[in-house]
Amino acid sequence: MRIVLGVAGGIAAYKAVLLLRLLREQGHEVRVVPTRASLEFVGRATWEALSGQPVTTEVFEDVDRVAHVAIGKQAELVVVAPATADLLARAATGRADDLLTATLLVARSPVLLAPAMHTEMWEHPATVANVATLRARGVHVLDPDAGRLTGADTGPGRLPEPEAIAAAALALAADAGRPRDLDGVRVVVSAGGTREPLDPVRFLGNRSSGRQGVALARAAADRGAHVTLVAANVAPDVVAGAVPGAVVPGAVVPVEVVPVETGQELRDAVRAAAKDADVVVMAAAVADYRPEVVADAKLKKTGEPPVLRLVETVDVLRELVTDPPRPGQTVVGFAAETGDASGTVLEHGRAKARRKGADLLVVNPVGDGRAFGTPTNDVTVLDAAGDVVTTATGPKEDVAHAVWDAVRTHLDARTDGPPPAGTLRA
Repeated sequence: MRIVLGVAGGIAAYKAVLLLRLLREQGHEVRVVPTRASLEFVGRATWEALSGQPVTTEVFEDVDRVAHVAIGKQAELVVVAPATADLLARAATGRADDLLTATLLVARSPVLLAPAMHTEMWEHPATVANVATLRARGVHVLDPDAGRLTGADTGPGRLPEPEAIAAAALALAADAGRPRDLDGVRVVVSAGGTREPLDPVRFLGNRSSGRQGVALARAAADRGAHVTLVAANVAPDVVAGAVPGAVVPGAVVPVEVVPVETGQELRDAVRAAAKDADVVVMAAAVADYRPEVVADAKLKKTGEPPVLRLVETVDVLRELVTDPPRPGQTVVGFAAETGDASGTVLEHGRAKARRKGADLLVVNPVGDGRAFGTPTNDVTVLDAAGDVVTTATGPKEDVAHAVWDAVRTHLDARTDGPPPAGTLRA
C-alpha cells in the first residue's frame, strides 16, 4: 500500500521514526512529507534513509513532477503523526501553504491524524472546534494519550505509541474498502453481560466482555447505519472502540451508547431503542436466572450453607420475535454454547434457532479460552430453520462484517424490508 506519512513540528516527531519503520517492515511503501518545522526535530536524511524515498517540504520543490498534487492523489492512506495544534488549524481551514497541507487537500484516501501537543493546547476551544470540523468531514482524528509531556507536565496531549497508530491506520485503510451498504438502516446492538444483584455487593454474572457486540456496532456504523449500542457492563476502553474519536478511529456516523446493568434494564433499553429500528442484534449475554429476593444489606456468613432461590429472567430475544417493538424488523440472536453429552455446539444452536424464531442466529463455541474476552471468534450463522447461512473465523471485527453481510443479504431478500442501501428513511 502507498502511504503518506506527514510529520508536523512537535517534539513527538521522534516517535514517527518508529512508526515509519513499523509500516515499512509490514511491506508498505511510505513517502514522508514533513513540515519545515519538523526538520528541527528529525532531519531530512533520517527520513530519506528509512523510507527509501525523496523528502520534500515545500510546494516549489519537485515542481516538474507536480508533487503537491501527485503525492496526495497517489496515496492509499495518509497518516499525520504528530499532528500539532497548528497543523490541525491549517487542515481545518483548508490552508495549502506547504506540501503537507496541500497533500491533505488533494488526498481522497482515508486520512488519520494523531494529535500531540500540550494539554492546554488540546483543550483550547479553537483546537476543539478544529477537531470537530475535521471529524465532520470524515477525517479520522485520534484522541491523544494522557501521560508525561515535555518537561514536567502531565496530562492529555501525548502522542499514542507508534504501534497503536499503525494498528489504527491500517484498520482504517481496511475499513475503507468495506461497502457502505447500510446507509439509512437503523440498528440496535446489545453487548456485554448482564449482572443480577444478590445484595448491594454481589451479583450473578457471566464472562462476556462485550467485544463482539461493540465490533458489530462499529462495523454497522462504518457501513453507514445509524446505531444504538446497549452496553451491559462493558468496560469503557471496550466501548470506546465504537465511539468516534476513540483510540480506534471512529465511524463517520456516530454510535449512541446506552449503558445498562441488569437483564430487565437491558430488555427495557433494547425495546425502547428498537421502536425505530430496522435491525436488532442481541449479542449481549443475558442472564437466564436472577435471585428471587435481593438483600438490602450485604449478606454475612452464618456458618450454614446459604439457600438461594432463582427465577427465570425475561427471554429478551424470544420477546423481540413474538412481540416486536416495530413490525417487520429483522432480529438477530446470539447463542454461546459449550456442547455436552446431549449434543454438539451446532446441534444445540440449531435447536435454539428453531425455538427462538429469530431471522438469524449466530452460534459460537465458548469456554476453554474461546470467545469470551478474546480478540477472535468462531461463529456459524443459522437461519430460523436451523440451516447454515455462513461461517466466519478470525478477529471479531472481521466476524462482525461477516454477520452484517448475512444481514444485508437477508434484508435484500425481503419484499417488506428497510430501504435499499443509500436510501435514507423519511
